[in-house]
Order: sequence, then structure tokens, then C-alpha cells
Amino acid sequence: MGRRSRMETEHVVRRVRVSDDHENRKSSRRDLDIIGGGDKTGGVYIPPFKLGRMMNDVKDKSSVEYQRLTWDALRKSINGLVNKVNASNIKNVIPELFSENLIRGRGLFCRSCIKSQMASPGFTDVFAALVAVINSKFPQVALLLLNRVVLQLKRAYKRNDKPQLLAAVKFIAHLVNQQVAEGIIALEIVTLLLEYPTDDSVEVAVMFVTECGAFLQDVTPIGVNGIFDRFRGILHEGDIDKRVQYLIEDLFVTRKQKFQGHPAVCPELDLVEEKYSHDVSLGQEIDPETGLDVFSPDPDFVDKEEKYEALKKELLGEESDEDDGCDDTKEDNSEEGDDESDEEEEMRIRDETETNLVNLRRTIYLTIMSSVDFEEAGHKLLNNIKLEPGQEMELCIMILECCSQERTYLRYYGLLGQRFCMINKIHQANFEKCFVQQYAMSHRLETNKLHNVATFFGHLLSTDALPWHVLAYIRLTEEDTTSSSRIFTKILFLKLSDDLGIKELNERLQDPTMQESFESIFPKDNPKNTRFAINFFTAIGLGGITENLREYLKNMPRLIMQKQKQVAESDSGFDSSGSESDSSSCSSSDENDGGKRKRRRA
Repeated sequence: MGRRSRMETEHVVRRVRVSDDHENRKSSRRDLDIIGGGDKTGGVYIPPFKLGRMMNDVKDKSSVEYQRLTWDALRKSINGLVNKVNASNIKNVIPELFSENLIRGRGLFCRSCIKSQMASPGFTDVFAALVAVINSKFPQVALLLLNRVVLQLKRAYKRNDKPQLLAAVKFIAHLVNQQVAEGIIALEIVTLLLEYPTDDSVEVAVMFVTECGAFLQDVTPIGVNGIFDRFRGILHEGDIDKRVQYLIEDLFVTRKQKFQGHPAVCPELDLVEEKYSHDVSLGQEIDPETGLDVFSPDPDFVDKEEKYEALKKELLGEESDEDDGCDDTKEDNSEEGDDESDEEEEMRIRDETETNLVNLRRTIYLTIMSSVDFEEAGHKLLNNIKLEPGQEMELCIMILECCSQERTYLRYYGLLGQRFCMINKIHQANFEKCFVQQYAMSHRLETNKLHNVATFFGHLLSTDALPWHVLAYIRLTEEDTTSSSRIFTKILFLKLSDDLGIKELNERLQDPTMQESFESIFPKDNPKNTRFAINFFTAIGLGGITENLREYLKNMPRLIMQKQKQVAESDSGFDSSGSESDSSSCSSSDENDGGKRKRRRA
């Protein structure tokens, strides 16, 4: 009996303690609710209808109470939208997200994205696509998120927190794929993980390269080669576990298959054409700006809300309340009025900073410089870069600009330009325009650039990628040329003679169908200009192509006399038949007089 009574007593005491703890927790929760938001959710749960009614009851929109209510509504709305986003509904969630004040709630958005990604790593590519769309309109929001993820990675690496490190590395990998972050940070992360390799760090590095290897292979193939050389060295050292060694071997197989099954960006998540990348490094100091995650009163709250409302209308194309009340009158408007409004809308959101153009040129430059040969570069430029109508000229300009920046001329650029000229006549016409512009601006080019550009166009002409009638833009006279333009012409013709040979070059220049285009190079209008052209080609070692010009200069006096005689004969032409008869009678009388003189002499 004593043992049973003792057990009952302990059971009663345990029940009393549990009830006391429960009461203490309830009292503490009530105290926090009275204070105003002590738990993680920010205070007492308020149903949406009640929160809306409370906001409508507040008359002073700049008061702290109203700002706190709007802050809670903004936090709940952003959390709900981020938590429900997936690949199928992302296009519907984005307009709803833009309708919220992302500038004010950028800290809330970043915190919600990071927490949701850590909870669901399988949706990392969806969250990265969402951040890429936000980055196209609000780069400061995406930069804040990128800074926080990088800071999370650094802390997890120092603390050896593998789950958090895996989540941060995967998020950064997909941000690199979406071009929110520059590719250089990917190389820094792999270098950090493989500097002192352990089983966990190598496993994380393998996962990271698997996620973003397809993008890095296109952007920095040299850097990818260095990464896999390091992996190969780790395999040869044999200091890691067998399981990790198998992971590295699988990674080599994945690379050999060109990362099939691990694309950089899925087609349904490739939502942004105008991409802007942020340059963030692991070595720089990062401010996470945690103060943006909590509520703080703003004296300019009303003005900022009005500005964001105007910005939201531009982004989403919404109409004001006054316009909504006139829907019936808008329906009666003609189609011409609608077209004008559409044109005004397009004019309003036009990018005056040419950010899109700069990003396009950067992409073309990186593609050209990262390719192994001209065939790879041409394939990437044709398939991976979407050129809008009218942007074809930028491609030709960038190819020519990259060629001019080299120390010496590289045949790689000539073959690349030849490939585009052969593929599409538009590129051929654009390179012809570039030829005219470069020749006209030859006096502004340095000697090295002048040599590269002239050799580039010489290659296009020798391969018939560029029509030869472009030579009509060169007028080889002393008055129409400068020292730079003469150097340009010299290098151009020397390149043609090297590629074709002097004999074939002479045959090309003697083509009867092209003589009109070559009149400006071999002028025959003035003996002075003719001598200048002959002396020019003789000085550069191409006197053999001036044989016809020398023959013409030799026969020029006789030709001039013939022309003058023909002009004189045409001027002394006979006007009437009477004058002809007079002249005939005079000639007959002269003949009779001449006969008489001969008889007298006899």
C-alpha cells in the first residue's frame, strides 16, 4: 500500500507541475500579446477581414498604428505568395508580388525566400527564377538577397553546418544560372571548398558543380577545366572516402554527357530576357541589413507609398480608379485611340539608360572570348543569344571590336565573321556598313587596331564573304586620302595578295563587270591622280596590278588629242544642205585650177 500511495502522490505532483507550466506559458503569451508582437509571427493573429477593417478605421495614414498594420499585412502577403510559388503558377504569382511594396518589404521578401528555400531545396530553381524576375525591375532587392545567401554560406562553412551550407550553395548555383550573380563567385566557392578537401566539402563542391556546371561550361570553360583538374588531383591523392570518390567519378561522367539532366535554366523558368548580374565576392564585407526585417516608423511613409503605386501601375499596366469608373466610355473608343495609348505606354517604359544594349554586348563579348574555336562561338551566338529586330548590327560591331582589341590579328575573328556573312545576308550588309564606317574613321584608330581591322576585312574579301563592290568607297587620290586611310588600304591589299596571289588578284581587278566599282581605286579622270595610284601600289610592292593603269597613262596624250579632235569636228558640223553644195562647187573649181597649173608646167 505504501508503494502505491507513493506512486499516486508523484503522479499528482507531476500533474500540478504540468498545469503550472501551462498557466505560466499562457500568462507569458498574454503579456507578449499586450506588448505587441513578442512571438516569431509578429503578435496576435488577426484575420484578414478584421485587419482590413482596422486599416479602414484609421484616418491618419501617416500614423504609427496604420504603418504597423500595413507592415503586418505586407509581411503576411509576401510570405503567402513566396510559399505558394511553383513552376506552374510562377507567372501568376509574379504580378501579385509586384502589387506589394517590395521596396519597403525587401527584407521580408529576402527572409521569406531564404527560409522557404531551406525548407524545400527541391524548389530552389523556382525561387531563383522568382528572384531573377524581381532583379529585372528592382536590382537592390536581388542584391540584398544575394548578400544574405553569401553571408549564410560563409557562416555555415565556418561552423561546419552541412545542411545549411548545402542549401546556401544550391541557392547560389541557381542564382548564377539565372545570371543574378556573376560567374566569378561560383569559381570562388569551388576554390574555397576544395582548398582543404574533406569528405563533406568535396561532396558539397560536387553538388554545386552539378547544379551550375552547364552554365559555367558555356561562360568560363577554362575555369571549369581548372575545377576538374582539381577534382582529378583529389582522386589521385586518395585521402577521401570511397563514397565521395564515386561522386567525383559520377561528376566526370555528367560532364562528359554535357550535363544532361542538369540544365542551367529550365524552359518554363526562363522568364527574363534582360538580365543584370551582381558582382559579389566572398572576400568582401557584407552588410545583411537585418534592420529591414522589423517594423520601424517612416516619416515619409505616405509619399513613398504613392510613388510605389505609380511605379506599380507602370509595371503592371493598371489603370487608376477614375479610369475604372469610365469603362463604358472606353469601350466606345475607336481602335486608333487604343493603338495610340499602347504606343504611349511603350514610350513610357522605354529604357533610356541602354541597359539592355549593354547587357547584350556583354553577353556577346563573353561568348566570343570563352569559345574554343569559331565554330563553337558561331553556334552559341546563333542559338543562345536572342537578337531583336535591328540588333543584328551589334553582333557585327562586337566581333569587329573584339578583333581590334587583340595584340595581333587572329584568324579566329575572320572565320567567325565569314561564317555570319555566309549564313545571313543581313550580317553581310552590316559588315559592309562597318567597312564604310571604319574606313571613314581610320584616322581615329591606333596603328594596332588599324592593322587588325584592315586584315579582318581583307579576309572577308578574299573569301568572297564580302562583295568586292565595297572597294568603291575607297578613292585613292592625294586629296581624298590621309596617312591612316593609305595605311588601311595598304594592309587591305597586302592581305588580298597574300591570300589570293598577285595573279588572281590582278584577274579579279580586271573583271569587266566590276570596273565601275574599281574606278575610284584606279582613277583615270586626271593624270595626276593616275600617277598617284601607280606610285602608291608600286611603293607597297603591288606594282603588277597597275599595268593597265600604266598603259592608260602612256596613251593618255593620244587619247586626249582624239577627244579634242572629235569635239572640234562636232563643233564644225554642217548646218544646211546649201553650205554643202557651196563647199562641193568650191572644191571642183579648185580641182580645175589645179589641172591648168599642171598643164602649164608640162
